[in-house]
Amino acid sequence: MSEIQSNSDQPAPGKQPANETVVDRLVFAALREQTRARRWRIGFVLFFFAYLSVTTTMIFVKSDTGFMVGGEPDGTRHTAVVRLSGVIASGEEGGSETVIAGLKAAFEHEDTAAIVLEINSPGGSPVQAAYIYNEIQRLRQKYPSIPLHAVVVDMAASGGYFVAAAADKIYVNPSSLVGSIGVRMDAFGFVDLMKKIGVERRLLTAGTNKGMFDPFLPEQADQKAHLQTMLGEVHQHFIKAVRDGRGDRLVEDETIFSGLIWSGETAISLGLVDDYGSTQSVARELDAEDVVDFTPGTGLLQRIADRIGASIGHSISESVLSSSGLNPTLY
Repeated sequence: MSEIQSNSDQPAPGKQPANETVVDRLVFAALREQTRARRWRIGFVLFFFAYLSVTTTMIFVKSDTGFMVGGEPDGTRHTAVVRLSGVIASGEEGGSETVIAGLKAAFEHEDTAAIVLEINSPGGSPVQAAYIYNEIQRLRQKYPSIPLHAVVVDMAASGGYFVAAAADKIYVNPSSLVGSIGVRMDAFGFVDLMKKIGVERRLLTAGTNKGMFDPFLPEQADQKAHLQTMLGEVHQHFIKAVRDGRGDRLVEDETIFSGLIWSGETAISLGLVDDYGSTQSVARELDAEDVVDFTPGTGLLQRIADRIGASIGHSISESVLSSSGLNPTLY
């Protein structure tokens, strides 16, 4: 009887015990998981080295455009270029922190023969533009033997031109857009729409004018007059900066400070700019053809993270300030 029971416990020919099947499955699952993890590690390592190679190339190797980034003094005189690109606003690529850092590094480098501030900007914050303008003036006084010229690429409008006016000379392309010397403030009015759809605005403030220029409240003449006076003051700051920078090169024309924008060709005739030229041509004229880029930069991933954070913060601040009507800009 015991023998019969023993024989019945044996697996049928060609079949494995159930416990062995479970173990096999667990082993194969563990192997598959290890293989998957190893592939991820290999992929990450390859991505890291590719990123490191690209970043190193951008920082240390001369590019096909003839620009080099940074570098140690080697006795070769060069033209340093600093780029002001995009909107002039804190936290943005064209913010004063970035541009000023590049200008300082360029002036302080012992092989710098001249500096080109390459501008491609529609404008932005009047405060940020003034910071850059004032720092250019300070650095030019501190390093009088190093000329600083501005080169306009596509556009140096409003705040972009505010900054350019601080340079020794301004060079443009005939089709560059220059000028827009003025200040603006944007808002909308939804009062009639609110009445039409039957929505009531409820706003609590501490301060009679705290809700000034709220888009959901009727416009008040005294508040509008106050804001217009404020814009006029900022406009006068802009005009003074241009007159101080350009001096007697400006043609006396009442339209210059009206907010109009001109082509590079017309801007020359108005004295807003000096001549045609590019970064490379200006470097040749200065007998320092080697162009070294001193525009501060960060790694690709950091730039993406900074851009996302700055965009979110900028969007929030734009929303808050625009709704209150207290966001003057040099656009």
